[in-house]
Amino acid sequence: MATTTAVKKPKAMTKKNLDHFEKRLLEERKRVLKELGHYDEAFGSTQQGADGNLSAYSFHMADQGTDAMEREKAFLFASQEGRFLWHLDEALRRLYRSPETFGKCHNCGNEIAYERLDALPHARFCIDCKQREEDAKRQG
Repeated sequence: MATTTAVKKPKAMTKKNLDHFEKRLLEERKRVLKELGHYDEAFGSTQQGADGNLSAYSFHMADQGTDAMEREKAFLFASQEGRFLWHLDEALRRLYRSPETFGKCHNCGNEIAYERLDALPHARFCIDCKQREEDAKRQG
């Protein structure tokens, strides 16, 4: 006698949860765009106008070094925010294109825990798969 085992198909996320995560993603996106606007202002200022000194005399070399370091740091933060914005946009695309698969791990297909998605609404992997990925990066 052959027994058949029903494969349990993961259920889709509720409309209420999808709306919640859409709102979270849009809020994060708005925050990131605001931050990037601040960095744009920092990059747009001239060396002489940055500190309010509009004289034609050049800065002291130490001041120039500090300014260069500050610009480099601002660029690094802006770059990180830009990558984060890309991840948020990708999550919104997944949410809009196939809401039935949003919140499912891209690796194993299991549900991503609500708490994880609430903290990281752009998460693509469940915590177990993400941990395996991180462990592989450390070892390899």
